[in-house]
Amino acid sequence: MRNRLRNLSRPAKLMLIAPLAIIGMAIFAWIGGEIVMLLWNWLAPELFGLRTINFWQALGLLALCRILFGGFGLSGGSSDRSRRRMEGRISERMYERWEQMTPEERERLRQGFNDRSGRTTPLDSNANL
Repeated sequence: MRNRLRNLSRPAKLMLIAPLAIIGMAIFAWIGGEIVMLLWNWLAPELFGLRTINFWQALGLLALCRILFGGFGLSGGSSDRSRRRMEGRISERMYERWEQMTPEERERLRQGFNDRSGRTTPLDSNANL
């Protein structure tokens, strides 16, 4: 059986995998909708006096929460890859700014970071030290 799958062409493999993926997504959506519906109908009417919801409303609520809080990445929420890319950009910009600062500005920045009151002063290269 395993050798048969290996010998199949790529389009043939996709023809086998696509229906299984669609069925898997449908099962996943059904389970998620049922869980949301059961939790909502168990908690929301008792705690907040809200109406009970049906399966389709629960599925819509699940999709809405996914859009608002989770995004559409495979990893859920903001993906680690995009977070690392953003942190890399921020680090690059900070390094560039650090390189353009005069020694006096760097010292003022260090003092601002070490200030225990949480207040920092703006970096103004024209200000008298």
